[in-house]
Amino acid sequence: MNARRSMGGGRKLTVLYSFPHALGAPGIGWTAWNQVNELVRAGHEVHVVVASVAKPVEGAASLRTTMTVFSRRVPHRAVGRDRALRYHDYVASRRVRKANVAVVHAWPLASELTFKAAARRGIPTLREVPNTHTAHAYEVVARESARLGLEPRRGASHTHDARHLAAEEREWAAATALLIPSEAVAQTFRDRGFDPGRLLRHQYGSNARPTGHVREEGPFTAVFVGRGEPRKGLHYALEAWIASDACRTGRFLVFGALEPKYARYLAPMLAHKSVEVHGVTDDPMGVLSQADVMLLPTIEEGSALVTYEAQVAGCVPLVSIAAGAVIEHGITGFTHEVGDVGTLTRQLDTLCTRPELLEAMRAAAISRAESLTWTAAVRRQVDAYRAAVALADKSRRVSA
Repeated sequence: MNARRSMGGGRKLTVLYSFPHALGAPGIGWTAWNQVNELVRAGHEVHVVVASVAKPVEGAASLRTTMTVFSRRVPHRAVGRDRALRYHDYVASRRVRKANVAVVHAWPLASELTFKAAARRGIPTLREVPNTHTAHAYEVVARESARLGLEPRRGASHTHDARHLAAEEREWAAATALLIPSEAVAQTFRDRGFDPGRLLRHQYGSNARPTGHVREEGPFTAVFVGRGEPRKGLHYALEAWIASDACRTGRFLVFGALEPKYARYLAPMLAHKSVEVHGVTDDPMGVLSQADVMLLPTIEEGSALVTYEAQVAGCVPLVSIAAGAVIEHGITGFTHEVGDVGTLTRQLDTLCTRPELLEAMRAAAISRAESLTWTAAVRRQVDAYRAAVALADKSRRVSA
């Protein structure tokens, strides 16, 4: 481990960060970009291996792309997704053999060879776990889809794939530790007998800052921002909204792309006079800042980034415990058990009829915005890196 000091006051780490997709692209690409960017800003030396770059990181120690030709991105589908991921893993493993790094941080389905190469050199490794245990995700999504009379979308990341699951299991076994973004995720691994000592907590974050914008006068407004699929629980949100007193004078705004079959199932509820259906928004903070509450009764999640953004925007989250939200129940938001429409309905009615409580929760969420930033998230991430180093050291002492 390098002896120089980082901007955060701790010892600087040299990190190899492997991400097999486009760094900075929407979705997990945005999560990865923020992790790398904040590591660099904190003074750590970061060697990056990515498929391609949608948004550059200034100051990375080195950059290697695995799916670009003459600086142009090559889509994974051009060579086959599995082949592209295997090639990325191979390139990252070759980089590990030569690099002088303290830790390796890698993402799903492209890290098995990389971790094995690092193990041969005694380098601790951390596997990002952006969602619950994959077997758990398959089971709950299949069960919920069946309950709704729908077939899980073929090829979707949460539709059962035995090869995918086996590859993830090999990566989890090969890693020194897993990076876990929420208690909801951790519990699904403990339930399947995973060593709790290898589950290292970190968190995600938001780049948004409180704007000081005062919510315009108007009816009580709830919002859903996310992909319209059974996994996100929009059906539960609609059921609770329509059962609540809030729907009589308020409005529920739905933002996101709806899967066609799911949209047909939802159609009677989406047609309610208080519900407004919108497409994908390119201004989620603007949407959230003009709403009173955000509904996310998800059935399976890692730690939804929109729950961070909502709090910073002063939009009180009403979320299931599966959403992985970093909130304090009753203070900065409300939680409910998965599928508990009755509790979600009561929470809506409480905040709709008690504006003073809504305002207090809004203010409490905004006041904690600094703890929800990517800067704060990466401090926890670096703590997890150091914990992985300690785990590796302990393992070597035991086996010596």
